[in-house]
Amino acid sequence: MTAPVFVVEHFDTGADGHCVLTGPEGRHAVSVKRLRPGEGVVLTDGAGRWADAEVVAAEGKDRLVLRLGEVVEEPAQAPRITVVQALPKGDRGELAVETMTEVGVDAIVPWTASRCVTQWKGERGLKALGKWRATAREAGKQSRRVRFPDVADAATTAQVAALLADAAFAAVLHESGDAPLATAELPASGDIVLVVGPEGGVSPEELAVFARAGAKAYRLGRSVLRTSTAGTAAAALLMGRTGRWS
Repeated sequence: MTAPVFVVEHFDTGADGHCVLTGPEGRHAVSVKRLRPGEGVVLTDGAGRWADAEVVAAEGKDRLVLRLGEVVEEPAQAPRITVVQALPKGDRGELAVETMTEVGVDAIVPWTASRCVTQWKGERGLKALGKWRATAREAGKQSRRVRFPDVADAATTAQVAALLADAAFAAVLHESGDAPLATAELPASGDIVLVVGPEGGVSPEELAVFARAGAKAYRLGRSVLRTSTAGTAAAALLMGRTGRWS
């Protein structure tokens, strides 16, 4: 069983060389995980810096005293994989973020596609974005990542096109694609950007905009996946093909 991961902003130690985990993370460690002296944990800032630590004491309900090991930085993996995810209905957005985080996606861009039933506007949009970011954080901890995916602000079609234009490899997952993603020529470095459309599909106008930005349409297989699972399936395929799962 690998050591549980907890998020910290800083790797600070006191005069005794101990680090103290408090707040929600400390409460989870002490009251939920019930960690005891001698057990190991991993502390991370979620941006690649991390350290092994050993529990010295559990105090009260939310205070964990730790002996901190060396702080190291995990380099970003290459190629970087970004998934542009059209907004699904209900809680399927959080499901997509959770599973994409688990497989190792580096960045997730919410996209307000023309055929999206869900629209992020005002306070509702901010709340939904907050849920996606919280989901990425919790899924990152659960899957023992020390570099969590970036969840961007919601993007327009024009903003997605700009992202695709700068990518080393840009693809739109679409049933009209002539070539399978499984045989596409992939770069060894740079950015791979995948676009996942809404349940109603990517519109012809959006496909044209993305094609002008250099993105080709690719298919995953014979079956049609839901928007909440397509990005995860495609990312897993690319993780294996690029050697990131080797």
